[in-house]
Amino acid sequence: MNKKTYFIDWGSVDYQEAWDRQEQIFTEIVGIKQANRTNNTSTATPNYLIFTEHPHVYTLGKSGHQEYLLLDEEGLKEKEAKFYKINRGGDITYHGPGQIVGYPILDLDNFFTDIHLYLRTLEEAIILTLAEYGIQAGRYEGFTGVWLDADNERARKICAMGVRASRWVTMHGFAFNVNADLNYFGNIIPCGIDDKDVTSMERELGHKLDIDEVKGKLKNHIATLFQMEL
Repeated sequence: MNKKTYFIDWGSVDYQEAWDRQEQIFTEIVGIKQANRTNNTSTATPNYLIFTEHPHVYTLGKSGHQEYLLLDEEGLKEKEAKFYKINRGGDITYHGPGQIVGYPILDLDNFFTDIHLYLRTLEEAIILTLAEYGIQAGRYEGFTGVWLDADNERARKICAMGVRASRWVTMHGFAFNVNADLNYFGNIIPCGIDDKDVTSMERELGHKLDIDEVKGKLKNHIATLFQMEL
């Protein structure tokens, strides 16, 4: 099992470009696995942990509902936002400046072959990162992602998740609201949940965060939980 993982921060990248880059890496890893199986070889598969940020964009998972987007084409133009239907799980979500968007492209054969454990481990990394800033977060039974006050009527989501996996290779990932403009969530029914709020670290703490500092803490928690060699 190869736990060596390349960490890359793409900075701010258009969503379509990032999706294309992901697909290329994903296809290369799946290709290595197929060749190993066909040729009875054991070439190591690489793993990647990618952080990025996107200009305003709404993305809809393959099982999602387009009616949860509350803007028409004219409205999207006014908000300077784009819209894409994509091949991850989950419903509609928003990406934009002030978010840490994480794309782990991992061969889970190098770690553990359990998608539920994979999602719970990513959630745990977010929870541990928030704890370093005095924010108590957790999980909401029946939903993916990371929540605050999940056990009462004040439940609010701070990190959304949606992944795709094939042959145990993952892509897509999570969107963690650090300094995100939460007004953009008002243009959708996030993940199809119309009775729960969305929040950010900035909103919870009352000030903007150093996003590079948050990235560093989050990267370290992910590496530790997955036992990665970054």
